[in-house]
Amino acid sequence: MEITTVGLDLAKNVFQVHAINGASEVVVKKTLRRSQMRRFFEQLDPCLVGIEACGTSHYWAREITSLGHEVRLMPPAYVKPYVKRGKTDAGDAEAICEAVRRPTMRFVAIKSPDQQAALALHHRTIPPQPRLDILNPAIPFAELNVEVVTTTTAFPTSAGPAIAAVNGFGHSGTNAHVILTQAPQPALPATGVCCDLVSSRVEPWPCLVSKRSEGREIA
Repeated sequence: MEITTVGLDLAKNVFQVHAINGASEVVVKKTLRRSQMRRFFEQLDPCLVGIEACGTSHYWAREITSLGHEVRLMPPAYVKPYVKRGKTDAGDAEAICEAVRRPTMRFVAIKSPDQQAALALHHRTIPPQPRLDILNPAIPFAELNVEVVTTTTAFPTSAGPAIAAVNGFGHSGTNAHVILTQAPQPALPATGVCCDLVSSRVEPWPCLVSKRSEGREIA
């Protein structure tokens, strides 16, 4: 079975697939459980896969890319015009499959776990665990004072900077290979320019100046 393009609509546990061949004929319209995702894409020859950009889309994009496919992420607002009927998972997957082939479509870069962690610190938001069905009963999460986040959550309020560990193997940071700390807030310089150290933007801030000239006061 030839498949050239796949539209993938992500969800928490059930995913919708819409796939076409080189003649733009629909060859697959089905739902997949989370446990079936990797096996499905392992069986396909390299093809183009479209996904709407969201918090968990970067994880799946990395996973599917590792299997030899070309994955492109798109802002949901750019996919919406291609939805032909009422919003359904099948309709969304079809729209994604159509949108990803448009020559003028704008795509979102796939982020690494380190980049996602840096953004989480910048926005002080903890993204949900993308691949979780049942917690391991052998791990005493409550005793360890560890919480596995399943929905988008704000960082706890604290006096110090936020810290994030990028963990590739398990929960609670036991195998973390990168630890990031929130950047310090820059002090306001006397030059009238404020430098944002996180995004490297230079932004002006108001500086009041007054001058008296020929009977007029300029402020």
